[in-house]
Amino acid sequence: MAQERRGAVTFKGNPMTLVGPMLKVGDPAPAFQLTGNDLSTATLDTSAGKTRLISVVPSLDTPVCDQQTRRLNEEAVKLPGDIVVLTVSMDLPFAQKRWCGAAGVAKVQTLSDYKERAFGLAYGVLIKELGLLARSIFIVDPSNTIRYVEYVKEIASHPNYDAAIDALKTAVR
Repeated sequence: MAQERRGAVTFKGNPMTLVGPMLKVGDPAPAFQLTGNDLSTATLDTSAGKTRLISVVPSLDTPVCDQQTRRLNEEAVKLPGDIVVLTVSMDLPFAQKRWCGAAGVAKVQTLSDYKERAFGLAYGVLIKELGLLARSIFIVDPSNTIRYVEYVKEIASHPNYDAAIDALKTAVR
């Protein structure tokens, strides 16, 4: 049975339970299997040898998630090619593809955890009460070690973009 962290985050002030471990800097990045916009399978190994910024959002169709993904897309344009920016949500791949087209987001790869919720469970971001993923950011270096973690305490709030981008730049050096 997966670990449950009651009250680990809140949603509009209401305590929520996260299912899965609380990952820390220095932990090995858990393997995952997600679905791309074209229904292909994406894993941690798909971007092997690169530094990854993994942005986790509840749904691209909400204002904060939309803004978060657009902001990281703007940042991704400025980053070297050995960095990959991924956005993971429970949105269906078709909805993610539609959103990316409408938003003009091309540098962030959106991936869906809708099938098995395996990413949410492995990274400790599955919200038990909502069946969605909690807002968070993980930076994983080329050796698959976690170099930065932010579990955003209030799901309706933005992550610390500056801290994440600074940590990303440090992980690349």
